[in-house]
Amino acid sequence: MSYTDPVAFAATRHRIVINLSGGKDGVIAGARAMDAARRAGVADRVWTAHASLGPMEWPAVTVDGVRWPSASELAAQHSQILGVPPERHIEVRRTRQVDGRTVPFDLLTFIAERGDWPWLGQARTCTGPWKTKMVFGAFTEQVRALRKEVQGPLMFANVLGLRAEESRDRRNRQVWRRTTDNSHRVVDEWLPAHQVSTADVWAWTLAEEVPYHWCYDSHPGAGDRRGSSRCSCSTCTLASHRDLLLGVARRPRLAELCALVERVRQVPFNPNITMAELIEQSRRPDAPDPGVRVEENADFERMERDVHAALRRPPTYESKARTGSAPLLHATGGCGTCTLTM
Repeated sequence: MSYTDPVAFAATRHRIVINLSGGKDGVIAGARAMDAARRAGVADRVWTAHASLGPMEWPAVTVDGVRWPSASELAAQHSQILGVPPERHIEVRRTRQVDGRTVPFDLLTFIAERGDWPWLGQARTCTGPWKTKMVFGAFTEQVRALRKEVQGPLMFANVLGLRAEESRDRRNRQVWRRTTDNSHRVVDEWLPAHQVSTADVWAWTLAEEVPYHWCYDSHPGAGDRRGSSRCSCSTCTLASHRDLLLGVARRPRLAELCALVERVRQVPFNPNITMAELIEQSRRPDAPDPGVRVEENADFERMERDVHAALRRPPTYESKARTGSAPLLHATGGCGTCTLTM
């Protein structure tokens, strides 16, 4: 498979799905994909999708009476800016059945149950099952309907805002890469902004007056882009050290919950540093000023209860990263924090 012309590529797709995280990179990739789709005359085939990670995402905050939107809310705004009708924007979030009810299933709850963190080089449990599979599962009904009209497999483009400048792994990614190929569906990953620099992303964002998430600034509304460098999970195990210090200071309750998981499961949050160490470092005078501290909402508190409940049970996976040979501290009362009111 080899493509060189974005317009010709777009013309061959039955669906073009632009993944929007609420971050700066997804929207510029989406704008380039939408431009190609318009030039190919297939803009009506473009959909946008946000795979929500619930309380692990950057939430909304209110400062001095001004409300700054959450990542999910901003993803929906970005979709409208791209010119996609609201009915063609979908938000998906992982759920599960508990006592006959459908309830949110949060990533940190899964980590607590599993007893392992999604490190680079290990199983990336925070991507495929929580994002890609959720997004494409939402298109199953469309696939069934379209297959009655189309001979052969449906051709999908999965548009992502991954850029070469971000990491060695992303630098080695191809702009077009086939990820699914069967009799029902062919999916090609497409990275329209792969070669765009961070400086150029911000230049485009400001020139086009595209709203960006408050986490990028030193404090909401500062307009200085001196906050987090990435708008991923608030406490992403793969984030830079400075981003982690900011995330810990901006969301202290989430940081403490991660530290609890780390302590009970005896698996460090990151192969190079523990969450406990990050919390301690975030309190030092030379640590970055958080600018704002999040007041967690009811959705976070529900996740908090679920995590505490999960830690009372044995892990479902024996992590190779466990520290020491001591017994795990599940269901023994050894973790005083787990005795909090559920």
